[in-house]
Amino acid sequence: MYADAETLRRILTGTGDTWAVVGLSTNERRPAFGVAEVLQLFGKRIVPVHPRAETVHGEPGYASLADIPFPVDVVDVFVNSELAGEVADQAVAVGAKAVWFQLGVVDEAAYERTRAAGLDMVMDRCPAIEIPRLR
Repeated sequence: MYADAETLRRILTGTGDTWAVVGLSTNERRPAFGVAEVLQLFGKRIVPVHPRAETVHGEPGYASLADIPFPVDVVDVFVNSELAGEVADQAVAVGAKAVWFQLGVVDEAAYERTRAAGLDMVMDRCPAIEIPRLR
């Protein structure tokens, strides 16, 4: 298991409300689209991060985490496992407080690096599944 109940609760309720969603585009068929919508329903500000920098769910997009001109609290990662470690490293570099790897995204070395840098981290879980459970 890559997150205990306390870490899940801390990220979802106490870490902050600005979530950079890496891999979020206007493609409604992709899981990131629906998960971002759920995050918004639960009061989170989503920040789309995708090479096309598209506006999604009314929020302007950015091509990379480094391009976001304000702090982000959580970096939610919807890229494949081979690319996820680099995104986690970028999250550390921009000062995020937590990293969340979506279902099926697993990189144990990135998990260890991110935790060693002092960030909370969840791996192979979905916040759209977890956040309603807190209510």
